[in-house]
Amino acid sequence: MDRRTFLRSVTAAAALTGTGGLLAACNANPAAPAPNSADVAKGGTLYILSDLSVQQLDPAKSQNLAITVLGLVHRRLTSWKIEEGKPATVVPDLATDTGRPSDGGKTWTFTLKDNVKYADGTPIVAADIKYGIERSFAAAFTGGLAYHKKLLAGADAYKGPFEGSELASIEVPDPKTIVFRLTQPYGDWTWIASTPPFAPVPKGKGTDASYTEKPIASGPYQVTSYAKGVEVKLSRNTFWDKGTDEARAGLPDDIVIQLGQQTDIISQRLIADAGNDKFAFSVPFVAPAQLAQIQGNQPAKQRLVTSKSGALAYVTLNTRRPALADPKVRQAFQYAVDKASYQIASAGSAELAGGIATTLITEGIAGREVYDLYPAPPGGDVEKAKQLLREAGHADGIGPLDFVVYNSNNYQKKGEAVQAALLRAGIKTELRVVDSEAWEALVTGNEGTYDLTVSSWQPDFPSATGNIQPLFDTKEIGNGGYNTARYSNPEVDKLITQAQSTVDPVEAGKIWAKADRLIMQDSPVVPLIYTRNSFLHGSKIGNFVIGGFPAYPNFLQVGLTK
Repeated sequence: MDRRTFLRSVTAAAALTGTGGLLAACNANPAAPAPNSADVAKGGTLYILSDLSVQQLDPAKSQNLAITVLGLVHRRLTSWKIEEGKPATVVPDLATDTGRPSDGGKTWTFTLKDNVKYADGTPIVAADIKYGIERSFAAAFTGGLAYHKKLLAGADAYKGPFEGSELASIEVPDPKTIVFRLTQPYGDWTWIASTPPFAPVPKGKGTDASYTEKPIASGPYQVTSYAKGVEVKLSRNTFWDKGTDEARAGLPDDIVIQLGQQTDIISQRLIADAGNDKFAFSVPFVAPAQLAQIQGNQPAKQRLVTSKSGALAYVTLNTRRPALADPKVRQAFQYAVDKASYQIASAGSAELAGGIATTLITEGIAGREVYDLYPAPPGGDVEKAKQLLREAGHADGIGPLDFVVYNSNNYQKKGEAVQAALLRAGIKTELRVVDSEAWEALVTGNEGTYDLTVSSWQPDFPSATGNIQPLFDTKEIGNGGYNTARYSNPEVDKLITQAQSTVDPVEAGKIWAKADRLIMQDSPVVPLIYTRNSFLHGSKIGNFVIGGFPAYPNFLQVGLTK
């Protein structure tokens, strides 16, 4: 399952991913696309319907993507430009550029733009960026994205600013300049600077847990009221200057986030398209049952927007379990699975579920190469799977294997589809359905007492490092890491370090592609599909666009039609 199922505050549904060259996203009914930018106007109230009870607006605690809710309230040093039909690119946000590397990529320097202010009119200064990042190290403000914590020099022993200390590897020589000194060359630091901890927090603010309810806004909107489990109201930050911000349109006057809504009820409301729901869109993905209903409702079908691609869904094979230690046995799984049946279990149809996957680097990510080391029909090649098992000394098959799945987001049905396919080849499994906490403890903990699981993954930013490093780096085994295959290959670890240290994205992409192939030769996971995410919106919503990455609409550009 996708870790964001229970961590990411943008959505409570699994799927990314992690997820995802970059192509235009598809509307579920291409003949009737969502209104584009020419149809939207400034003004009005936008409604966002969410199944979450809490909207996390503290940048230290948030795992929001750069183009979702947090980006409406907080700016960062860099951001993402997402357009239909064009690649996702990193763009300057509070900074004048996307960062200037030196010392081979171990040092990065940013300069702040003129006329960037908080909602109270106070200028944003470089020290605020430094303090916001330092604040994310405090024990009381954990839970957010933490790539910077492993990369900033001296960060391993740093405990945050509330004990009177500063992180020396973040330097602020003047109010507009900030310098980061890293432990290693890191070409993706320009993307790291777009993650939530790089939002400014005025020094001395955000000292208690209530900051999520009353954050100091730097984006086009500020919080006017926050009722847990009910709603969050946002209004304009009059000091936000569109001339300094190419990532955000800032079109609606007000935004109301309705919390605690049931997922199926959200879909029913948007299908009905009545009252304020005409000016609303859903945060959770549309569930398979509602997708089937929408296909027979032409007006609603015209308002369903589906990503072209998204997260990689895959079967994890725990390489440290005796039955799965032999690579030839693991390769048999590549042929035994029925990817077509997994598509049906996921979304009811191949079109809505997503295309069949054969690689680890998802669509929309630089460095992705299309290849298939284990060519088979969509339904699998059972005889080839049996042949590999015989060659490995298992003429009578293997099992039963412990197959653990998460108890929500249709994962039991998905697991049953995989289970039935494996049985055809003589691979017997026992399906164990657990809740999110148990799944998390089991597959990311240190003991690893399971054989199989089904997961999905989409990177936190559009770089292959997010596809490969969290899932296959030896350092990510146990201790909460997401190397759930418990896969360890020193050559892969070396390629990960080499790719991350390469500043040129084209050259880095070549190294990531090499790592992708090497991992697949060892077969620690079985790629299933590149998932597609479907979202529904009201008839008065315009500029509702999903790019090639990520598989989510760009909240920052949504407006209301004239």
